[in-house]
Amino acid sequence: MRGGQGLAEALEDHLDQWSRRTGIAVETWALPQGDVDPGVSRAVMAAFGEALANVERHSGARTVSVAVTLGASGLRMTVSDDGVGFYGPATGRGTALMRAAFTELGGALTVRGVPGEGTTVTGVIPRR
Repeated sequence: MRGGQGLAEALEDHLDQWSRRTGIAVETWALPQGDVDPGVSRAVMAAFGEALANVERHSGARTVSVAVTLGASGLRMTVSDDGVGFYGPATGRGTALMRAAFTELGGALTVRGVPGEGTTVTGVIPRR
């Protein structure tokens, strides 16, 4: 991360700037404690940035909820919004980029929309 910044600080900074710019409120449920592998941090930041860009472009959300946790089994990221949601599978270049960032590290990422209720992006990267 920039200037020796850890993943939690980078996420906080990104969320703060994004919320001020977009006017969309952010609820932070959890951020990772401790050191996170640089490759994992890059994957999380890439997917995180794309998830927030999708919220801004497509969702009409008023609030985004975020949780990124680091445990014995690995890292888990969840980004949920209260926007319009969608029908069918999540497709598109942004979704493919988010999935690729996680699968490159042996993880997985899902994007689920519920029409009228919002969208949730969930990614996991197992501990190596």
